[in-house]
Amino acid sequence: MESNKAAIEVKHLTKRVADATGELSILNGIDFTAQAGQTLAIVGASGSGKSTLLGILAGLDTPTEGKVLLDGVDIFDLTEDGRAQFRKEKLGFVFQSFQLLMHLNALENVMLPLELRGDKQARAKAEKMLEHVGLGSRLRHYPKFLSGGEQQRVALARAFVTEPPLLFADEPTGSLDAATGEAIINLMFTLNRERGSTLVLVTHDLSIAARCGRVLTISAGHLRSDTVNA
Repeated sequence: MESNKAAIEVKHLTKRVADATGELSILNGIDFTAQAGQTLAIVGASGSGKSTLLGILAGLDTPTEGKVLLDGVDIFDLTEDGRAQFRKEKLGFVFQSFQLLMHLNALENVMLPLELRGDKQARAKAEKMLEHVGLGSRLRHYPKFLSGGEQQRVALARAFVTEPPLLFADEPTGSLDAATGEAIINLMFTLNRERGSTLVLVTHDLSIAARCGRVLTISAGHLRSDTVNA
């Protein structure tokens, strides 16, 4: 459910890097606002700048110019440690390559963000979340013994277990077959509705983007269109 509160405010976001010819513009003056509870897809061709944009929104990369306010906080006014703390408290992530820790089992992977917060109910919450994503019988399995779809379910459980107000997903079905990817997307949108987080999803799949309330199209580092889905 959307509210009138701005969860994300992006102001004249620009990213330039040095290259052999002098300077390469990756993002050029991106501006948009997303309300709390909104689902937002970022689409564009490979190399358009969409993953760079997501990385800057998360504070994992820094802009050359511009501002990013998340829940009213200018994240680039924070120190690097401050941004890390902000991510720990406010953000959930789902990656194409799952990014599970291979030496931890499914339960331990999901417990980790809770333990970093000092949550004394980490085990119980992680067990409940894994049961919710259909992995109640796989708690002690290590990632190498899980299928790609199961690993992404663990990643979803880890992202949602802290009930973050903001969730960022970068091509979450890119490493999965079509049927498994569809199941993962259905699960992600279900979890997002249940928890009311603001979802920003980078995807090349227009059918997935169509399920979001809003679609931003990036081309050559420019915001070319901002479409509200019916």
